[in-house]
Amino acid sequence: MSALTIGRLSKAADVKVPTIRFYEQIGLMPEPERTDSDRRIYGEAAVRRLRFIRHARQLGFEIKDIQALLGLSDRPDTPCDDADRIANAHLTMIDDKIAQLSRLRDELTRMVGCAAGTARDCRVIEVLSDHSLCATEAH
Repeated sequence: MSALTIGRLSKAADVKVPTIRFYEQIGLMPEPERTDSDRRIYGEAAVRRLRFIRHARQLGFEIKDIQALLGLSDRPDTPCDDADRIANAHLTMIDDKIAQLSRLRDELTRMVGCAAGTARDCRVIEVLSDHSLCATEAH
């Protein structure tokens, strides 16, 4: 692959140009080489790195975790214990969020079902007005 402009890198990695610039500003992407006319140019390594970042973001990893994972990726001979620790911490956070969303779903399911009545008798309005009517406090 020949040198890519930022626009072509954007298309190759399916990431918007402002996002690439942002990643460069915060250090996720290295500063690119520049042409004599000061245009950014990128190689295949930039495409791979940007795809890595995009995929990590799609999986919900935070920027600091992506920075750590990229640091490990940049040192391929290092043990992967840290990568596993980061992924496990993220998995725990996702499991906690799923449990919280499940409790929210259960509470909303309990609240709905009064569509034929009036606002005066509406269970949704009643529960939202009085938090003590909720089944749990954990939402």
